[in-house]
Amino acid sequence: MVLQFKPQGIYCPAGDFFIDPWRPVDRALITHGHADHARPGHARYLCTAAAAPVMRHRLGEITLDTVDYGETRQIGGARVSFHPAGHVPGSAQVRVEVDGEVWVVSGDYKTEADRLSEPFEPVPCHSFITECTFGLPVFTWTPEEDAARQINDWWAANAAAGTFSLLGAYSLGKAQRVLSLLDPSIGPILTHGAVENTNVVLRDQGLALPDTLHVTPDLKAKDHPGALVLAPPSALGSTWARRFRPASTGFASGWMRLRGVRRRRAVDRGFVMSDHADWPGLLSAIKATGAENIYATHGYTDIFARYLNEQGWNARVVPTEFTGESLDASDDAEDAA
Repeated sequence: MVLQFKPQGIYCPAGDFFIDPWRPVDRALITHGHADHARPGHARYLCTAAAAPVMRHRLGEITLDTVDYGETRQIGGARVSFHPAGHVPGSAQVRVEVDGEVWVVSGDYKTEADRLSEPFEPVPCHSFITECTFGLPVFTWTPEEDAARQINDWWAANAAAGTFSLLGAYSLGKAQRVLSLLDPSIGPILTHGAVENTNVVLRDQGLALPDTLHVTPDLKAKDHPGALVLAPPSALGSTWARRFRPASTGFASGWMRLRGVRRRRAVDRGFVMSDHADWPGLLSAIKATGAENIYATHGYTDIFARYLNEQGWNARVVPTEFTGESLDASDDAEDAA
């Protein structure tokens, strides 16, 4: 096998490296900077040049090498290249070729284009390791322009009523995607430190984001009436958020497609928006690879693999130490909902 499944993660014996390993290894190829894929403790890291600033921001002083999208790197007996995944800025699928056999590790991916991430590109292969975070037919995404209109209308109505709009969005990827959809003419945009620190990193890379104001301890909420406040979901019910009263709360996530989740999350509004592929996106991506063998990981693995087998693919489940974007994931553990 070109890739094997070890206790540390996905391993390539021909190149002696791991892809997104969850335990410390000597050489780690990383698809993107979310905490369930980019773990601390590896001796050497390799990622795309676009993902590197976030990796350094999150992991500190690491030994990190970079490649451009599509650039081929020979590592031992394996030819490796990184290709856009459309998940968050800098995210990649990893293509590994050994003796003419090609495997692709998707990492996390989204087939719908947005305004920030490099658009997803299908990579032909013999075997495809796919996430299936939202691998159920119920998960289909609202078009981005509709989600933008819903968020801006909610914010505008709250501002007119003298109410703050507290919106939960994970700090890497989702928060910046939300920012790219906002209408700044409605009012000021305030950000939690976790969001703003990531904004700084991505702005330095040239990503266009609207002006935001970092919520510091001395910020007076009354000086910013009608503001939209963007924060990690865990901050919405914390003492940090209490200064913004009265407030309407919202949460941007693919999980908002499930009935009852908004109530469970105790928010007033749910906006269906995910940085992962929905059910049609997963199926179209798999078909586009031309792969015969599909390995399902991160999500509804058993159900998704069973469906693929019924449709004629050779599919099996790959267990992982991390579940990916789960409904109960903490911001620190997942940060990708």
